[in-house]
Amino acid sequence: MTIRDDHALAADLATEAGERLLRIRERLGFDDSRALRDEGDRASHVFLMEALGRLRPSDSILSEEATREERLDPRRLSADRVWIVDPLDGTREFSERRAGQDAAVDGTPEGRSDWAVHVALWERGRLAAGAVALPAQGRTLSTAEPPTLPAFDKGRFRIAVSRSRPPEFVQKLAYLVGADLVPIGSAGAKIAAVLTGDVEAYVHAGGQYEWDSAAPAAVALAAGAHASRIDGSELTYNQADPSLPDILVSLPELATSLLAGIRDLHR
Repeated sequence: MTIRDDHALAADLATEAGERLLRIRERLGFDDSRALRDEGDRASHVFLMEALGRLRPSDSILSEEATREERLDPRRLSADRVWIVDPLDGTREFSERRAGQDAAVDGTPEGRSDWAVHVALWERGRLAAGAVALPAQGRTLSTAEPPTLPAFDKGRFRIAVSRSRPPEFVQKLAYLVGADLVPIGSAGAKIAAVLTGDVEAYVHAGGQYEWDSAAPAAVALAAGAHASRIDGSELTYNQADPSLPDILVSLPELATSLLAGIRDLHR
């Protein structure tokens, strides 16, 4: 692993964790989804904690898979640098076969690709670096080389939403602003879809935590996309309560109309 700076480190670690997860999925298969989810969460968390502990020993870490006591450690709140990681964003998607395609050409079960690994660095009040690995898609988006945002062709656009529980207000918002809803798995995969042109926006208000959005928000902001709370306020990280329940990520041309639509619906 080549370590150049924090941007490269985030990308390297997210990519390596993702490659390990692919190997776990290949080894265990899909017959016992609970065992696959548990092993994926555990192994990726252990790898990232050990790697960051070795390579950035003075930094604090906030991980989804940490114990409650570790998350509440007060030393994190006074630290200048905190790594915020989600070792496996979209555990459900990681453990599922792709719908409508139970097996690949060679007979090997084909898994879903809308899951991710998040590695972000918060430094002195702001997101300083981040990477979102999409292992089953064979790519990593990072602040080391921020993606080029797709051009927006005015007209009807697409909003990424949860596969299983899209908020009712997002359905109303889509009708109001003239958008179509596209169900996608993990939060990281949804925000990545904005950056790669598969959708133009992502709106969520169903409850999330800092590790769900820190890395993809870092990449989105570095790329020039809009990223905020749904009331337009700034996303803030390394808080005592890691709950960060809502988010809007979109191409910059759409942010004003989406925020206005959200305000109208909440009056």
